[in-house]
Amino acid sequence: MSRPPFATLDDLQARHPRDVALLCADEQTRLPDVDRVTAALADVSTEIRAILARRYAPAQLDLIDEDSAGALKLFAMDMALYRVALSFGRQTEAIKERYDLAVKRLEGIAAGRGGLTFAQVPGGGVDPQTSTPNVVLSEGPQRQFTRDRLGQI
Repeated sequence: MSRPPFATLDDLQARHPRDVALLCADEQTRLPDVDRVTAALADVSTEIRAILARRYAPAQLDLIDEDSAGALKLFAMDMALYRVALSFGRQTEAIKERYDLAVKRLEGIAAGRGGLTFAQVPGGGVDPQTSTPNVVLSEGPQRQFTRDRLGQI
């Protein structure tokens, strides 16, 4: 099943109109190459999901709230601009830095130095099985060395 991209061409044009005009335009028509931009947005959405898979299951990413979706949209747009610029041979240092920063932040979220927030499940409350990161799903054996046991030695 294909999941929708985190950002669309319309989002990209609304947020970065100048960059879209300069970096994504076809040489012949001077219009954004819709197929290339759409493919880049799909690719970076897959890349984002792959980075975040270290911490979040695909079902969890489907339940993110508006704030987290907005952050992932920003990351996706910066990453897509880099990919499109690279495919047209129009890469700039600023575009590369924005791409690197987006990847670094996503890796930080995946490593637990940040987090995503999730929407409420229908019926009230938050479903802890799918929406809370770092939930203990199993427990290990009882500890052998405790303060009480060591105090008896």
